[in-house]
Amino acid sequence: MSTGLDLYDRAAQDAAATVIGAYSTSFSLATRLFGARVRPHVRNVYALVRIADEIVDGPAAEAGLAPETLRRVLDELEAETLTALSRGFSSNLVVHAFSRTARETGIDGSLVRPFFASMRTDLDVAAHDAQSHDAYVYGSAEVVGLMCLQVFLNAGEAGILAPSPELTDGARRLGAAFQDVNFLRDLDHDASALGRDYLGVSADGPARTQVLDRIDADLAAAAAVVPQLPADCRRAVTAAHDLFASLSRRLREEDRAGGDLRVRVPDPVKATLAARAMLGFGPRGTRS
Repeated sequence: MSTGLDLYDRAAQDAAATVIGAYSTSFSLATRLFGARVRPHVRNVYALVRIADEIVDGPAAEAGLAPETLRRVLDELEAETLTALSRGFSSNLVVHAFSRTARETGIDGSLVRPFFASMRTDLDVAAHDAQSHDAYVYGSAEVVGLMCLQVFLNAGEAGILAPSPELTDGARRLGAAFQDVNFLRDLDHDASALGRDYLGVSADGPARTQVLDRIDADLAAAAAVVPQLPADCRRAVTAAHDLFASLSRRLREEDRAGGDLRVRVPDPVKATLAARAMLGFGPRGTRS
C-alpha cells in the first residue's frame, strides 16, 4: 500500500483524472489510448489547463468573484504552479500532479508562463486581430502541445530529450488546429455568453473558409510527423487528430440556416475513429 509522498502523488493523479473525466468525455476517451507510461502525465497537464480555463470562462464569476479578483486568483494559480515546479510539492492536488509531471519530463516556466499570459488575456481582450489571435493561440494551445510532446519523449526516461524541430512544429500546429476548430464551433457562445471574438470572422463567408483552410493545413502538417512519435503515443494522437479533422469537415458542411447548434461528432463516429487508431492506422485527412 502506498504511503507518504507516494500516496499523495497517487491522490493527486486521481484528482487530475477526475477533472478530465468530468469536463471532456472525448478527451477522456482519447487518453485511454495512450500507453501507461504517458497516460497519467497527459491527464495531469490537461487538468491544470482546465482549472485555469474555469477561472476565466465563467464558473469563478458565477461564484461571485469580481473581475479584479479573477485576475488575482489566476495570478495565484500561476505563482503556485511555478513554485511547485521548483519544490516538487503543492497543497493544490491538481498543481501537485502537474508539477510532478513537469519535473519528470522537462516542462519548465518557458511553457507555463505563456499559457497563463493567454489565460490572462481573456480578462482584458474582447476582440482579437490576427496578431493577438496568434499570440493567444500560442499560449493557450501550442504550448500545451509542446508540454504533451515533452511528456511523450521523456516520461519514464532517465534523462530529458529535446524534441526535434519537426516534432516541435507538429505539436504546435496540432494545438493551433484544435484551438481554431473550437473557436469556430463556439463563435455564437463566445460572442453571446463571454463577449469575445477570437477570429474576427463572420459566421459564414470567405474569412471563415480561410480559417478552415489554415486548420486543414495545420492538421496535415501534424499528421505527417505522427510516425516520429513514440509508439505508445501514436494511437491517442491519431484519434484526437481524426476527431478534429472530422469536426473541420463538418464545419465546412454546416448548414447554419438550420440553427445555431454546436457542431459535434456523433458518438458512433467517435468510436469508429478510436477503433481505427487502435488498429494502428495513421491519421486521416479532413476531406476523407
